[in-house]
Amino acid sequence: MMSLPLPAVQTTSTGALDTGRTGTISSINLSGGGVPKKAAADAQVARFGLIGDAHDDTIHHGGAERAICIYPLELIGKLQREGHPIDVGTTGENLTVEGIDWNLVVPGARIRCGEEVELEVVSFTSPCKTIKASFIDGHFKRISQKVNPGWSRVYARVLFEGKIRRGDRVQVVYPGL
Repeated sequence: MMSLPLPAVQTTSTGALDTGRTGTISSINLSGGGVPKKAAADAQVARFGLIGDAHDDTIHHGGAERAICIYPLELIGKLQREGHPIDVGTTGENLTVEGIDWNLVVPGARIRCGEEVELEVVSFTSPCKTIKASFIDGHFKRISQKVNPGWSRVYARVLFEGKIRRGDRVQVVYPGL
């Protein structure tokens, strides 16, 4: 696939960055299988996900169409304020991002991470019982797109491989821009 050119960095009338489309990677999360995933300073992104990350259930997780799971730090914070014991990596996300409008992160959206990596959102991630410890009374459907639209994690495929680092810029890009 050919990479789309990135649009110019959007700014407001005061010159501030448009945080609706531009943000940062606040955490890169890996595990040898299962949750929680633990923070890493950097990672190599390959076609089937992050090098060094694994899944206990390869029927429902991983593969080219579910290579990377992404979730925003802002929603984790809101869930914590509701009393849920969720934390970064406890719901299995590989990338915890911050500063982007989560309503823009829908199937078809492309996300540029750092200088090399480009992802395409493929689907909303269906939550499963393995993440129930992150929620009051095990209510893991709190982050189901079907039950609570706008609160779901997303799965993405890798369009361009490369290295990412905590603190790298992320930018939401759409086909046709």
